[in-house]
Amino acid sequence: MLEAARAAGDRFEALYVLAITAGLRRGELLGLRWEDADLERGVLRVGRALVREGGSYQPGTTKTKRGRRSIRLTPRAVSALKAHRKRQLEERIQFAGLWKDHGLIFATQVGTPVNPENLINRSFKPLLGRAGLLKIRFHNLQHTCTTLLLGSGVHPKLVQELLGHTTIAMTLDTYSHYMPSMGDQIAKAMENVLS
Repeated sequence: MLEAARAAGDRFEALYVLAITAGLRRGELLGLRWEDADLERGVLRVGRALVREGGSYQPGTTKTKRGRRSIRLTPRAVSALKAHRKRQLEERIQFAGLWKDHGLIFATQVGTPVNPENLINRSFKPLLGRAGLLKIRFHNLQHTCTTLLLGSGVHPKLVQELLGHTTIAMTLDTYSHYMPSMGDQIAKAMENVLS
């Protein structure tokens, strides 16, 4: 999917990179502002989410305190965000008379908040088709991030903090079946203790 986004020059490539590498939810991604991103240090502050107010979408706060967090970005995510920033600045010049600056990282071509349904129907579903992938929900990108991390042996507490889950129990209850090496780790640990 990420390769298809890159090959097509998808204007939301960086959004998909963040969804998979940082496990951010759709609303969190669409609520991010440039002031939340420190690309030199590779850190992103998550504290906003796009919420529906009346008939429009506006940046609001995350549902829980745990949802407000700082995360380390992968080099791929930093690179994608830098390229996205360049593209957005070019769009800003192109649509100068129409541009409304909301400071959003992921915005429409005129700077306004992206309608989440438009993101799904106009970008995400077509991208899945171009990549030859099955239709999935956007939320499955967060599941992909989580299962890749847990399957690689990353401690569940670190995954919980990355995802902004309220408790580690929530993370473990939802994803423990994706930790196939758990039984092997237990057996090896016991063998080491008794040896």
